[in-house]
Amino acid sequence: MIIIDGKEGGGQILRTSLGLSAITGKAVTIENIRANRPNPGLQEQHLQGVLAMQKLCNAELKGAMKGSTKIEFKPNPIVSGQLEVNLSTAGSIGLILQVLLIPAIKTDLEIYITGGGTYNKFAPPVHHFEHVLLPLLKKMNYDVYVRIIKNGFYPKGGAKVEVDSKIADLKPLHIPEKGKIISIKGISIATESLRKARVAERQAETAQKILDKHFQMPIEIDIETEYVNALNPGSGIQLWVKTEHTIIGGDCVGERGKRAETVAEEAARSLIDSYENGTVDIHTADMLLPYIAIVGGSYKIPKLTNHVKTNMQVIEKFLGKCLRIKDNFVTKTI
Repeated sequence: MIIIDGKEGGGQILRTSLGLSAITGKAVTIENIRANRPNPGLQEQHLQGVLAMQKLCNAELKGAMKGSTKIEFKPNPIVSGQLEVNLSTAGSIGLILQVLLIPAIKTDLEIYITGGGTYNKFAPPVHHFEHVLLPLLKKMNYDVYVRIIKNGFYPKGGAKVEVDSKIADLKPLHIPEKGKIISIKGISIATESLRKARVAERQAETAQKILDKHFQMPIEIDIETEYVNALNPGSGIQLWVKTEHTIIGGDCVGERGKRAETVAEEAARSLIDSYENGTVDIHTADMLLPYIAIVGGSYKIPKLTNHVKTNMQVIEKFLGKCLRIKDNFVTKTI
């Protein structure tokens, strides 16, 4: 039984631990879950992620209730078929996918997620998966397709997302350099209630100006705008740069009282910072770690974040000390 102390981290320790437990078949106990957070223990999105993982591998599970600070998870063989996840809050769908996609390597799986948000604070949007992470996983021979049926935003959520994941024989991913830029694209999204204020257009126009000024490329920057129906007002923007060897993203979610121009600027600055300092972006840097640890690879992270540190510590518990970072390059060592 592997023991993980979740005191110093948030839900990410939980997600990586469960994903690696399921794929390695090693039982895990996670203690002090989110103990240092204002609302410690499992919250709705964490709980639903745990229950989805239980279904995925018929796991023996103890302690799975809202507010619980300790769970025991004993996996059985991963099943194929369909998996339904229901979120009663605006919890991040991106974070649910983050845990499920690790063990889904071993099976053909259709995932249906109802409820939750496609854009959330402190979490990668579903568009990040669609346009950044999943194309990189495809380079590793892992085919995953995502379809947003309905978008959801804080505080009511209400999204619907379908995911089709194929069993994979992973191959290493090495991204020592970015190479030439092929395209710069984005999606600026807002709810119909914000159409009159031109929120989607203002986000797109501001981001385009910033990216045009920085990259000064002959390539036309293409940022789509989209208005959607949702349970409450909301907006967000996802940007990405595709190069010869990688894809780098930047995003931001709208908030009440936050100008559309500010949302766009934060997304564009995040993209530029990741592009100038790494061969993957700040979100992808920690999400790729379990896959690299399993099969091999290397890439440069924009900076050493707490997410990267804690993910590496959890990975070491399951797979040994197989990753190292030198000069911000992550490499599988064994």
